[in-house]
Amino acid sequence: MAGTSQDQLLNLGTDDNIHRDEDDDGEEVNDIYNEPGNMGYDLPSTSINGEVWNNTKKIWELNYHEAAIFLQEGENNDKYTTHPRSHDALPAYEIAHNHWFYALDLFASLLVLFMAACERPAVPFLTLPVGVHGALELFGLLIIALELGIRMKWLGWKVFFRHIRTVIKTVTLSIMFIETIVVMVRQTNHFRVTRALRPLFIIDTYYCRNVRRICRQILQSLPPIVDMIILLLFFMLIFSILGFYLFSQIPQDTYFTTIQDSFISLFVLLTTANYPDVMMPAYAHNHGYAIFFIIYLALELYFLMNLLLAVVYDTFSNLEKSKLKKLFFHKRVGCRHAFRLLVTKRHSNHIQLKHFAGMMKYFRPKKTRREIYLTFKIINTSMTGTLSLDEFYNIYDTVSLQWSPTGEQTQIWSSKFRPPWNKLFSKLHWFINWKWFEGFVYLVIAANFIWILIETIQWSVNRVDIRNYEFQASWASFIFVCLYTVEAMLKILGKGPKEYFTTGWDAFDFIVTFTCVIGVMDEFFAGTFYFFTVLRPFRLLRLFKIKKRYRDVLGTFFVLLNRLLSLAGVIVLVYYFFSIIGMEVFLHVDLRNCCKNTSVEDFYKYSNDSFFEGYYYLNNFENILVSGVTLFELTVVNNWFIIMEGYAHHVGDLSRTFFMLFYIVMMVVMNIVLAFILELFLFRIQYRRALKLEDIDAHSKHVEEVSLTEEEELMCCDRRLVFTGHHIHVQQQYPEIRTPFTFRGERFRRKDDFSLRMYSDEVTGWIEEDQAERDETIESLGQMRVRQRANAHLQDALVHRGSGERTNSTYSHVSQWGPGGAGTSSPC
Repeated sequence: MAGTSQDQLLNLGTDDNIHRDEDDDGEEVNDIYNEPGNMGYDLPSTSINGEVWNNTKKIWELNYHEAAIFLQEGENNDKYTTHPRSHDALPAYEIAHNHWFYALDLFASLLVLFMAACERPAVPFLTLPVGVHGALELFGLLIIALELGIRMKWLGWKVFFRHIRTVIKTVTLSIMFIETIVVMVRQTNHFRVTRALRPLFIIDTYYCRNVRRICRQILQSLPPIVDMIILLLFFMLIFSILGFYLFSQIPQDTYFTTIQDSFISLFVLLTTANYPDVMMPAYAHNHGYAIFFIIYLALELYFLMNLLLAVVYDTFSNLEKSKLKKLFFHKRVGCRHAFRLLVTKRHSNHIQLKHFAGMMKYFRPKKTRREIYLTFKIINTSMTGTLSLDEFYNIYDTVSLQWSPTGEQTQIWSSKFRPPWNKLFSKLHWFINWKWFEGFVYLVIAANFIWILIETIQWSVNRVDIRNYEFQASWASFIFVCLYTVEAMLKILGKGPKEYFTTGWDAFDFIVTFTCVIGVMDEFFAGTFYFFTVLRPFRLLRLFKIKKRYRDVLGTFFVLLNRLLSLAGVIVLVYYFFSIIGMEVFLHVDLRNCCKNTSVEDFYKYSNDSFFEGYYYLNNFENILVSGVTLFELTVVNNWFIIMEGYAHHVGDLSRTFFMLFYIVMMVVMNIVLAFILELFLFRIQYRRALKLEDIDAHSKHVEEVSLTEEEELMCCDRRLVFTGHHIHVQQQYPEIRTPFTFRGERFRRKDDFSLRMYSDEVTGWIEEDQAERDETIESLGQMRVRQRANAHLQDALVHRGSGERTNSTYSHVSQWGPGGAGTSSPC
């Protein structure tokens, strides 16, 4: 199309030609879709030309939309069995996947979760009447029921009830709904331990999908973890029996009087909370009995517990790689499904630009015409002007790139300033990147560290009351803060506000500097900002930038922050679950002055006249917030058995099951947290070594550059021009064509991107293995088609008699489309 004038281009770009192709001879042919998807499969057809043409356009639009849905399902790791079955299911699917509806679902789930603070036993300042909190809970449940109803509409009842998570949610919702009705009818709260299942609603929301994935990983990691826990308990039981035989006859030893006491004592000893108290009576009777406790702790605590962590880490690492492989192929399956919907009968192996653009308006609606073309061109590595399937696989890597003209990226922010300011700011930009400038800053921070340390030691020796001490602005504090402020201002002016505040380390420096300024203001205003003065030592965190190992530690924290927040969400939901059970079972237990004549009596003393109070009576389950504090104390495990013994004395020995089960669950969760941290920290180091990088942070961005000709730029700017990839093919034939417009695309790499780069050799092996399996499947299907059968002559006769027959390729016979739905895989 290089020789086509602008008028001809405008004529080709009219609406009448929007669904027409050009063949190699310039001859126009009808642009017929290769085959319709689920949404367009059951559309009626007619022989009237005009209506057939309208149906073709409608089917193309449905194909674009469905292809975008397939790509979204691949991106979000959604199952393809939940794909819309027909175009009638599309409205329900769009409602269910609307971000406003996601927010409504999250609001309803949080509302139902929050009711634990308002209903019996309520937080004092949040107490609501039974009718009010019952109505609010019913309102939230109705919204969740609406979401499930819409989900059933686009899934169909068969797929709906085959989806395990949806079935669990439906059953839980039904129970909650019945209980809420009963509460509102009776106008009183009853024993409702099923409230502990409310976290299931929030786990199933879209915005908590990371929490859901972590829960899934924990469940998938359970088999080897459970095996190790059983091994732990087995050895514990053996030592319990042995301890009962050895120590039950010692009069002063109350820890091993029965086999039950022996097991509980050794369970607590595993947490070291009762050591050495549990050993001392036996040790006093015979010093040789210490060997029993030494062997038990060495085996259980130092060997099996560390082995449990190793098993958790190994299982988690394998799951991470397995998850990476599954997600990689899941995305490729989504690409294959989308690819089949975007090709034409004439070009069944390549996607043309206009169909790619049609899909992009649903997949990334905010992308401009130029951004769509840049994405298409960077994917089209063969420079043919059309996308093959192998090229289309790369859409996930490039679709999130943020494009801008190259000049805006390479030039500093002050390059457009008038002289002499542009030169002045250019020198300033060079100065702040000068290595000796950074060295001077680190020297200042180190000097500040020594000063703060000396000053703090002096206050400590003189026993200064820090809270009531009148801080005075010293010359040292003023100089250090001035230096920090000057450094921040120089970097803001040299780099520009946008670059400065979007760089992690610079933003961190600014927050620390701002805290320092507030601290100095506190010293001037005599303690008005006391809490900011306490934060003075945080300025020393900038020393993390000096050494690579320190940067790895802090960098690991920043990368882990998103996952740690998800893990914190999991822990909060576990706390919620056990808090509800604790409130229902232990609500009316008063621990004041309990446990008379036991070893924990002093911890529960309560008297208005007594100087000594044990304060352990405060560890109760009187409402959801207090229950959370009690469970946190149990998590820390220091003296946790004292809380357990108090409730066992009041409620019964069976209550110990609650506390021991909570410890085991939290032990598993905290081991998963350690596995997360270890895996990512080691991954950063291995990635840097594998790719021979000085700093992984410098490799955190995926950058691409694309150059456009004047014709391409004009086509992207003028919507009247036909949107074609022919210009790309022309550049392949004539490389000397000038491309004055260069654009740069950037995006931050995700953990999956780093993993795929580090395991690139394994990824190549995965692809080859997958390709071999698909080729074998296609070959076996082809052999089945050509195999001679006894009734082959009858089949040939029926085929020749048919009037509406059509010839399909092997790909059409194994297609996922048609009445069978989108669940079948395609070997395309």
